[in-house]
Amino acid sequence: MEKIWNIRRSNSRLRKEISRALRVSEILAQILINRGVSGVKEAESFLSCSLTGLHSPFLLKGMKKAVARIKKAISSDEKIMVWGDYDIDGVTSVALLISVLGEMGARALHYLPNRLEEGYGLNEKGAKEAKAKGVGLLITVDCGISADKEITYLKSSGIDTIVCDHHQPKEGSLPKAAWAIINPLQKDCSYPYKYMAGVGLAAKLACALMDNQKAVLDNHLDIIALGTVGDVVPLTGENRVFVKHGLSSLSQTRKLGLVALMEVSGLDNRTLNARHIGFILGPRINASGRLGSPEDSLRLLLARTELEARTLAQKLNQGNRLRQRIESRTLQEAIEQVESQINFKEHSIIVLGAPHWHRGVIGIVASRLVERYMRPTIMMSLEDEFGRGSGRSIGNFHLLEALRKCKDLLEEYGGHRRACGLKLKKTRFSDFFRTINRVTKEMLLPEDLVPALEIDAEILLSSLSENLINELNSLSPFGADNPEPLICSSGLKVKSKVSIVAGNHIKFWVTDGKLTCEAIGYNKKGNFPELEAGETVSLAYAPSVNNWQGNFSIQLKLEDVKISR
Repeated sequence: MEKIWNIRRSNSRLRKEISRALRVSEILAQILINRGVSGVKEAESFLSCSLTGLHSPFLLKGMKKAVARIKKAISSDEKIMVWGDYDIDGVTSVALLISVLGEMGARALHYLPNRLEEGYGLNEKGAKEAKAKGVGLLITVDCGISADKEITYLKSSGIDTIVCDHHQPKEGSLPKAAWAIINPLQKDCSYPYKYMAGVGLAAKLACALMDNQKAVLDNHLDIIALGTVGDVVPLTGENRVFVKHGLSSLSQTRKLGLVALMEVSGLDNRTLNARHIGFILGPRINASGRLGSPEDSLRLLLARTELEARTLAQKLNQGNRLRQRIESRTLQEAIEQVESQINFKEHSIIVLGAPHWHRGVIGIVASRLVERYMRPTIMMSLEDEFGRGSGRSIGNFHLLEALRKCKDLLEEYGGHRRACGLKLKKTRFSDFFRTINRVTKEMLLPEDLVPALEIDAEILLSSLSENLINELNSLSPFGADNPEPLICSSGLKVKSKVSIVAGNHIKFWVTDGKLTCEAIGYNKKGNFPELEAGETVSLAYAPSVNNWQGNFSIQLKLEDVKISR
C-alpha cells in the first residue's frame, strides 16, 4: 500500500528565531519545532541535555513520606522487599533500588513474579511470602498502582507498602492502604515531567534516599538508560537526559554483567546508541522474563564475579535465540490464520488464538502483524479455561477504549492507546471476536488504515553536508516521540541498477545533478516499486555519514520511494 507523506510545516518566524539565537541551521530549528519545542530556551535545553536540568525528586507527591518510612526501616533493621515486574523496566528498577538500599546498609530482598505462573504485578502468593519472611516494608517498582486488594492484605499482615509506579492509575482510583504513592500521573502531583519509565522513578527515589543525585547517577546511569529505552517511553525531557548520558555510561560500564552481555552480543568496544539497547541488549534481558522467570536477568545486573557474569550472559543469549525461534514459528502460524480466517472486507481488527502459543511472545508477534496488515491486532494464548492475550494498535486508534466497550466479556484488561493486555474465558472467545470487530468498525476512521510517514523537512539533495548531518545527530538519542529525522528530496535521477545486499537489503545511487549519494534500504527488498537507471524518483530517508575504511560519504537510509510519472 502506498504511503502518504505528511511533510511538516513549521512556524517560519520561530524557525528563524531559533536558528539565529542558537546558530544552528533552519532545518535543525524546524525539526526541534516538530518535536514540540516552542521557544529558544526550550530549544537550548533540548540540545544541551544537561544533567543539571533534572528536577528535584522531592517535587514528586509522596516522596518525603516514602523516604522517611524507608530510612526508619533501615535504622530499625526491618526487612525491606522490593517487588518488580518481569520485563526490562521492572528488572532494572529492582537492580537499582536493591543496590542503593544495600549501599545504605538495609536488609533488602526482592520479588519478581513469574510471567507464566503469576502474571503481572502484586499477587497473593508473593504477599504471603513477604509475610512469611518477616518483611516490614514492601516497595513496588514498575507496578502496584492498581493493586488495592493485595496492598490491603499486606497492611492487614503488618506490612507497609510504598508504591513507586509510572503506569496510569485506573479511572483515578489509587490503593488506599498504601503508606505512600510515588507516581507523577496521580492527581495533585505537580512534578513537571510525567513520562518516566519505572526505572526513572526508582532512580528518583534512590536520589532522594541518598540525598545525593550525583552518586546515584555516577553509579547507575547505565541501567537507568537500559530500562528507559527498553520500556519504549518517550525519549523527551528527563528520559532523554537519562539516556543521552546513560549511553556513555553504558559504553564504559564497570558492571560485570553488562560487560559480559555486551561481549556475547558483539557490542564490546562499540559506541552505543539507543538502537543497540532496543534491538540487541534489551531483548536478551527480556528473554528470561518472556519465557518464565526473570531471575537470571536480575542476577546478571547484580553479578559480583566475572565467571557468574559470563555464565549468565551466555544463558540469556541462548534464551534469546530460543525466544526468536518460538516467535518465528508463532508468526508463521499467525499469518496462516490471518490468510484463512480473516476477511478484511468484514473484519476491522485481527483477533487470533491458539492453545499452544507462548504468552511471552504473542505481543511481539501482534506488532509484526500490525506492520504487515495495517490493522489493530490481538493475539491470544487459549490455555486451560482462559485465554490471555496482548494487543497492538495502529495510528490514532485507541485500543484500550475499544476493550472498555467489551469489558462485560473480559475477566481482566488494561493498557493504553497503543497496546493492551486482556484475559477472558475461552468459551467467550467467539463472542469477543464478534463484539470487538463491531466496536472497532464503529471507531476506526478511514485515515487510520492508510500508512503515513511524518516527514520533518523537504530539502534539495545537494543541501546535505557532513556538517548538517552531524547537526541532526545532536538530536539523538532517537526513539519514541523523538524519532530519527526523516527528510525527503524530489526530482532525483536513479544512477545505477538496484542491487540486493545480504539477501534482504536494497542499494542504488541517486543524484540531483550536484550531489550523488548511495541510498540503502535495510530489510526493504520487495517494499518499493521496481526501479531502473534513469528513472526520476522522490525519496524519504534519514541522512547519515558512512565511514568505510576511513572514506567518508553521505548515505541515505531509505524509508520510502515514489516514482515520478
